[in-house]
Amino acid sequence: MIVSNSEAPAILIPGLLHPRVAERLKSAFPLVHLAEGDPALLTAEMKSKVRGLASAGRVDAVFIDALPNLEIIASFGVGYDAVDARHAGMRGIMVTNTPDVLTEEVADTAIGLLINTVRELPRAEAWLRDGRWSSEGGYRLTPGTLRGRRIGIFGMGRIGLAIARRLEAFGLPIAYHNRRPVDGVAYAYYPTLKELAAAVDTLVSVAPATPQTEKIVSAEILVALGANGVFVNVGRGATVDEAALIEALSKGTILAAGLDVFTDEPNVPQALIDLPNASLLPHVASATVHTRQAMADLAADNIFSWFSQERRALTPVPETAEVTARI
Repeated sequence: MIVSNSEAPAILIPGLLHPRVAERLKSAFPLVHLAEGDPALLTAEMKSKVRGLASAGRVDAVFIDALPNLEIIASFGVGYDAVDARHAGMRGIMVTNTPDVLTEEVADTAIGLLINTVRELPRAEAWLRDGRWSSEGGYRLTPGTLRGRRIGIFGMGRIGLAIARRLEAFGLPIAYHNRRPVDGVAYAYYPTLKELAAAVDTLVSVAPATPQTEKIVSAEILVALGANGVFVNVGRGATVDEAALIEALSKGTILAAGLDVFTDEPNVPQALIDLPNASLLPHVASATVHTRQAMADLAADNIFSWFSQERRALTPVPETAEVTARI
């Protein structure tokens, strides 16, 4: 239901969203809360009055089309593959995301996950907590190390660059693959992901989920990475052929993997959970109070800015960069 009689544009929040977004917006806008982004839940009043939408979940073309007066979708997160941004752009609807404010946090997590994966630190801690240090002796010498590794980054955007800067401090050589070389970046560029994987032994993926990247980290890529290979993913689970990764870890095609994202979250395959050479996190790369509040603020600020006198978005996604506010 619409919880205010204000004449200001109504803002729809479908599903779960960081509470700070609503706390910020409720001072200026009537808010509409729905259990999920289902057009069947929309009333005629909602369809008429809703002009903005803030979401951390799926916003598909059908739901967008059910809101004839919708002007802006503020997506919570740097990845916005859950939003049909292309369709929104064709409808003249702005889509924003929350880049930059989570870059350093995600890069920190990527480095921590890489170290955990190579040095087996969570398993070493479990060894201590389970009393095995005193009863059985020291934890085993780990076969993996960062020493002498060659790093390949798949997705040299803001987060990829932040990860690269950190790994440079470890004294490790960096290479990368993007759709095209990045201006001003001196790291070695490889035009295909397979060429990058063959040239390195540690592949860190920060790639977004797109039709072009779906399952792009395939069995072929993992074979190219090699038996000493380590794969770390803080991008999107959809970019990985999860069955191929499980097989590669099981057979020793690669040494280990560290994953913060999965194909069907939060449902992680038991076969992956059971693997001793997989270090797994529940999609927590940006999950600190500090960073999530900053993301919430940016999502809210995009809506504030769009409906201000300036009528512009702060962080439009590329698919809607040319969209302008309606008069």
